[in-house]
Amino acid sequence: MLLYYITDRKQFGDTEAARRHGLITQIRLAAEAGVDFIQLREKDLPVRELESLALEAAEIVRAIPNPRPRLLVNSRSDIAIAAGADGVHLRSRDINASEARAIFSKTGVHQALIAVSCHTLQEIAAAEAHGADLAVFGPVFGKDSQSGIGVEQLRAVCSRRIASKPPMPVLALGGITVENAAQCLAAGAAGVAGIRLLQRPDVQNVVPQLRLLL
Repeated sequence: MLLYYITDRKQFGDTEAARRHGLITQIRLAAEAGVDFIQLREKDLPVRELESLALEAAEIVRAIPNPRPRLLVNSRSDIAIAAGADGVHLRSRDINASEARAIFSKTGVHQALIAVSCHTLQEIAAAEAHGADLAVFGPVFGKDSQSGIGVEQLRAVCSRRIASKPPMPVLALGGITVENAAQCLAAGAAGVAGIRLLQRPDVQNVVPQLRLLL
């Protein structure tokens, strides 16, 4: 199972200093707990502050013994390159995966990891056609029974991916909990992604619980 932690520093306090401190602490905890990916999603930060945060996060993940988490920066390939991150996470309205890969290659980074947010079967197909390494699909479970895409849509997407060679991993996103993660795996998801799921102070207990679902 792949575990994909998405950051949200605003959950850590009212001041920017408190938020940054809380987030860096959580990134270290999640990395030590054994998550596979950390997506730095702080999209409202000014460029210099985001780059500084990415540099600090990259230093943390590099200190983890292999296998270590892969660090991705939300949308900003340039900041990912400058910080020495492993790759970029693209929103559905960003450039496509092949364009992002070309940006990395021009700077000499030929093994960049490209993740893409997808909400439909068509977006999944497009991401794979452009060479994305993985897709984050959702929201599977919404805030109520009407707002989520649903497990059956996840199953349809994952079933289609099984036919490809090799399949692009699809991770489930949106309202994922320790209790419902098994439904996502049973539907064919390669793993789960989330903010609340992995931004908990007890993440070092949550990760083993999720691993046991296999």
